[in-house]
Amino acid sequence: GGSRGGGSRGGGGDLPGRTLMVVESPAKIATLSKFVGPEYELLACSGHVRALPSKPGSVAPDRGFEMVFEQAPSKGRVVQALVQAARRSSAVVLATDPDREGEAIAWHVAQLLAEKGALSAGQPVRRISFGEITKSAVLDAIGAPREIDMPLVRAQQARQAVDYLVGFNLSPILWRKLPGCRSAGRVQSVALRLLAEREEEVLRFAPSEYWRIALGFGPPGTPAGEGAAEGGLLEAEPTTLRGEPLGKLGLPNGEAAASAAALLAGAAPWRVTAVKRSSRQLKPPPPYNTAALQLDASARLSLPVGVVMQLAQ
Repeated sequence: GGSRGGGSRGGGGDLPGRTLMVVESPAKIATLSKFVGPEYELLACSGHVRALPSKPGSVAPDRGFEMVFEQAPSKGRVVQALVQAARRSSAVVLATDPDREGEAIAWHVAQLLAEKGALSAGQPVRRISFGEITKSAVLDAIGAPREIDMPLVRAQQARQAVDYLVGFNLSPILWRKLPGCRSAGRVQSVALRLLAEREEEVLRFAPSEYWRIALGFGPPGTPAGEGAAEGGLLEAEPTTLRGEPLGKLGLPNGEAAASAAALLAGAAPWRVTAVKRSSRQLKPPPPYNTAALQLDASARLSLPVGVVMQLAQ
């Protein structure tokens, strides 16, 4: 963030027909200037140049979630520098970060330059992205420009719209109920509702009594309670009783369980008619990614995220 005006240029003064390259961070300009040469003028936008204003109507669900953006108040000097550079350039290259946020920033810069009349007819505005700041990566990206990835931009805007709709409507309630709270987040708010609904279900739960019965199979003299794996009786629970399915709550009290046990004991002698053996393949768990590592460390060792990442480094 900040209202820094684009940083140093790629050397050589204001040459006619230079290409304006827009990056996010001013810290990248010095290194990139060595790679691209004097035919490029490098400026930094320092993050988003437009934002959703915190007022009613910025996102309109009744109009297809139309979003109204305004120039960020702190970016006056940055925008002025970008407009002036675009007017004296033959082309504009948007080299913001290669992620969803960077794609949205590139789109906003292009839109803002068009609104300000900084782009002449036919002046190309292209998008490049590189995953590392090396000469080969940067030059390869310059050699393969593309259009702005609008599905990625819309994904970022969807997240931004939900932030606005949740935060703008819930935050005032939060400020009244819990003084000192900053805002209501789109993720935390939904998660809190899920927890509250689950807690209400737990409080409404009415415990019910139920009984279980089991049959023990084995040769005469086989000890009970050891289990078939330990050389004891093979236990099996009946799934039907008197021709009806026997569910988990099918025996609601001791009397029903005693009656069922008597019925089973008085039936014809039970025998095992078939034994089915099967094998299963156990696969090792997949390697950790960052999210799985943090989740496992928290669940098993109660470690905070900061400690986990420090140990991982």
